[in-house]
Amino acid sequence: MVYTGAIKQQEAMMFMTKKQAQLLLLAAGVLMLLFGVWRGEADTVFSKAIRLCMECVGIG
Repeated sequence: MVYTGAIKQQEAMMFMTKKQAQLLLLAAGVLMLLFGVWRGEADTVFSKAIRLCMECVGIG
């Protein structure tokens, strides 16, 4: 297969587009995580996890 300059450039653009999408999704995930922590959801999740663990073990 012969690669021309146009095909290499197209592949480079596709790679950059994928990288940009990955970075955008990563940033969105971090922002959602921080928003949840800011709202106090971490405490809620932690308390539910403790209760679930105690119920599974049979302590609570």
